Amino acid sequence: MPAVANISCYKFAPLSDLKSLREDLLGRANALKLKGTILISPEGINVFLAGPRESIDSMVQHIRSIPGLADLAPKYSDSDHQPFRRMLVRIKKEIIAFGVDGVDPSKHTSPKLKAAELKQWLDEGRPVTLLDTRNDYEVKLGTFRHALPIGVDHFRDFPAAVRQLPPEMKDQPIVMFCTGGIRCEKAGPFMEMEGFKNIYQLDGGILKYFEEIGGDHYDGECFVFDQRVGVDPALAETDSIQCFVCQTPLSGEDQADNRYVEGKSCPFCFKTNEEQQAESLRHHQELLSKIANPLPGSVPYDNFKPLNIPERCDGMRLIDALLAIMPHVQSDYWMSEFAKDRLVNDDRASLKPDLIVRAGQRVLHRFPDNVEPSVNANIRILHEDAAIIVVDKPAPLPMHPGGRFHRNTLQWMLHEAYAPEKPRPSHRLDADTSGVVVFCRTARMAGRLQPQFAEGKVQKRYVLRVHGHPQTETFTCSAPVGVQTDGGKVRVIDESAGQDAETQFRVIRRDNDGTSLLEAIPVTGRTNQIRLHAWHCGHPIVGDPVYLTDGKMATTAETLSTESAPLCLHSAELSFVHPLTNQRVTFLSKAAFE
Repeated sequence: MPAVANISCYKFAPLSDLKSLREDLLGRANALKLKGTILISPEGINVFLAGPRESIDSMVQHIRSIPGLADLAPKYSDSDHQPFRRMLVRIKKEIIAFGVDGVDPSKHTSPKLKAAELKQWLDEGRPVTLLDTRNDYEVKLGTFRHALPIGVDHFRDFPAAVRQLPPEMKDQPIVMFCTGGIRCEKAGPFMEMEGFKNIYQLDGGILKYFEEIGGDHYDGECFVFDQRVGVDPALAETDSIQCFVCQTPLSGEDQADNRYVEGKSCPFCFKTNEEQQAESLRHHQELLSKIANPLPGSVPYDNFKPLNIPERCDGMRLIDALLAIMPHVQSDYWMSEFAKDRLVNDDRASLKPDLIVRAGQRVLHRFPDNVEPSVNANIRILHEDAAIIVVDKPAPLPMHPGGRFHRNTLQWMLHEAYAPEKPRPSHRLDADTSGVVVFCRTARMAGRLQPQFAEGKVQKRYVLRVHGHPQTETFTCSAPVGVQTDGGKVRVIDESAGQDAETQFRVIRRDNDGTSLLEAIPVTGRTNQIRLHAWHCGHPIVGDPVYLTDGKMATTAETLSTESAPLCLHSAELSFVHPLTNQRVTFLSKAAFE
């Protein structure tokens, strides 16, 4: 004979002094070598226990001695092993979570229908709706023939599901059922509150029906909330198990499915690589939206900018090293920063001006209560896989921390969304340029992809709106690109010392407002190359704050504000060899100004 007796039972009755009751029940259960779970609340008790039959009987007798619980009626089954790992007694707000005011089973429940009477009704073919109030994952293992599942993942969702039932059901006879009856104690009165006139509940639930009737009119087995997972109509443990990942109960047929991999997947949670990638992309897109609202740099924070001591400053006092590194900054400024404890080490300890520093040492300059300018953080993930992340970068949005921006950058927000990963950009776009940009998820993948950009093996296509109408449908600019440092660092056309550069342009459309939509293919990849070449050819880009319409050029320019007219330059297409698959891939994005 099986050595372990199992019981489940509940009773709605007012209980008080729950902490003392918990200690009493736990101590007695442990002394009787029982395992399982007992839930107690001000509304009653819910019991799941397993152990030697004599210990079970002793515990039941003790619980019945508690005021209000004298008629506790356990449902028995047997197993050849202990289905619980430990003994728990928990105090809860409700013994079965429902959360609806006005439902008190200790005062009123719907009429109970005995198992034998339900069988008779079904034998006679009476017109009755069998309503399964259990969760969907329980129904998968079995239910009464032709029963209507309420369609919930948790009993807390039951009220909303009831309100979706057809109105004509309110006048029809309904017999609701669950595992042991406890859920129906609350479900029935609630349905009566909602206007259902002929509600019955199966007394003792499925388990009592199995005990008294067997499997007539029932298909499958019954899910139970212990390690047995399922019991058949003879109340014997079945071969069903639960998926480790999604907790769905699995029959023998489910376990034979090739999508079932122990500890990894089952037919109900298995996802193809494509489905997994799509789910991961949605998750990271949601995280990015949360990170950007509010903008991370809009909340005041202490920003620490690193200063690395160069070889030429080895052995100097810190104040002298700072003056040597940044000769344009006055000594009075640095002394004021020292007085405010704004020069610190990696442990955030304050540093003194007379500190002797060594080459390679890092000093942090603290900027308290830093607030960054607003940016456009409407970042859209176009693709992600194990190797790369491809995003559609909005503008204005800096790619990297620098200057006025640290947290309000694409890199910072991606690091937050993909933590603990730190995606690495394989190339860059100006803060005011929008469009396709690719990041690598590991250093290994970056080592495979970044050389393609450096060696000009990546095919790039930009879309831009320019002032004027070009005379020809296609044209090429090969003016060398140099750097002008007088008054600021700006890219210029430098025929004598500039780097070779080439951009191929094609007219997509000439518009009546005097602008044209162009396609640009950068053969080389110099900084600001497309902007500079378009301007040099007499067609500056609409919204460009540096290369102006009057043929002049600004010497400096900060990132555009979110209120400014946008720079109409967009990275529309990137094509490269995927670092993991070695197959050429192409990613596209449409510009807002097209």
